[in-house]
Amino acid sequence: MVFLKKYQNRKIAIYGMGLSGFSAARKLKKAKAEILCWDDNQNIRKKIKNYNFVVDKFWAKKNKDLIDYIVISPGIDINKSKIRNYLKKNLKKIITDIDIFFELNRNELIISITGTNGKSTTCKIIEKILKSAGFNAKAGGNLGKPALSLKKSKKKNIFILEISSYQLQYSKLFRSKHAAILNISPDHLDRHGSIKKYIQVKSKIFFAQKNQDHSYINLQNKYSKEIFDIYKAKKLKSKLIKINTTTYRSLLNKINNGHFKGKGNIENLVFAYQITKNLGVSEKIIVEALNKFKGLPHRQEIVFSNKGLTCINDSKATSFDACLQSLLNYNKIYWIVGGLPKHLDFFNLKNVNKKIIKAYIIGKNSSFFVKQINKKISYTVSKNLKNAIQNIYNDIKNNKVPQSTILFSPAAASFDQFNSFEERGNSFKNLVVKKFKNI
Repeated sequence: MVFLKKYQNRKIAIYGMGLSGFSAARKLKKAKAEILCWDDNQNIRKKIKNYNFVVDKFWAKKNKDLIDYIVISPGIDINKSKIRNYLKKNLKKIITDIDIFFELNRNELIISITGTNGKSTTCKIIEKILKSAGFNAKAGGNLGKPALSLKKSKKKNIFILEISSYQLQYSKLFRSKHAAILNISPDHLDRHGSIKKYIQVKSKIFFAQKNQDHSYINLQNKYSKEIFDIYKAKKLKSKLIKINTTTYRSLLNKINNGHFKGKGNIENLVFAYQITKNLGVSEKIIVEALNKFKGLPHRQEIVFSNKGLTCINDSKATSFDACLQSLLNYNKIYWIVGGLPKHLDFFNLKNVNKKIIKAYIIGKNSSFFVKQINKKISYTVSKNLKNAIQNIYNDIKNNKVPQSTILFSPAAASFDQFNSFEERGNSFKNLVVKKFKNI
């Protein structure tokens, strides 16, 4: 195998030993490469040793110039790294886990999904449709299993990968037969510096494609139009398919699934439909799969619902733009918001302020959220989830508003009080069920 020969006996440094870094280390070790692993987190370094990987701060060694490749994990920002000077001098040696994945699977059909919101859901919808059609489809990447942890089978494989801007930023080799940019809104600007650079990174997913490949983009999104301009200016080779959800009304009339009532999930549905349609799946199978699709946890997940109250876990909403999709979908909302705010995020509540009964601010950055919603809607600073649930419980008993909604859509990252959005969402579910199950 060409892949094995390329990396055999090569000295490869892996910087960042999270899920993607660990999967890269295991794969490259099978290729008989000499692996030097490092993670800035001491606890992770201890775990690495348990798997018999060499833990070596390779950039501090005299033979650091003998490193053949450097695999950068998505979470590593070169500009903020302690070894940024070394990394910048060796940019040509840097590759990513998705580059390695492509080299291993260049003969398989790869579908890649990027964008700001909806990536995971779109990947899972595509997987659901393709499996219903009898294809050997597997979803992964930034969603759940790292790309290099997805197992190949003897049957023809279709890989559906969620790709983040962090992965694309340093990628050099990755290419997919079908590539989609769902939408763009300001996100990760602390990493990329500006919306312009963020757009440029996202558009790399199209740059790598060839004549026989397909690109999908939503021109209803204002920032995606800038990618369209880049596409035309650089005369990219792939076939561009422009997505406009208003042209799919006949399809939407056939869908009887409450999960697809919101604008964001309709967008996800349409991309999935167009991609699978281009792969030869019949509309009948697509519609049947869509009607059976169940949403992912922590994404507008209905925790429970009765005649008077609906509780929604939308912990995955880590920016206001993501949160807005949920605010638009519900009425009479008790809104739990807060956490670690995204760099330069801005809350435009003009179209939703009348839907919100009250906001309950949690997290250590309450001043940011107070400033964003002050004088627009009623609010209280609850500080943490447990207090927020209790505050809502008291207000519901006093207000007695029929058919109201408790919406946990934080519009912020989780890391000020939780290790992940999943942990945050599970905490909400446990607390809200315990408090409201008998109301």
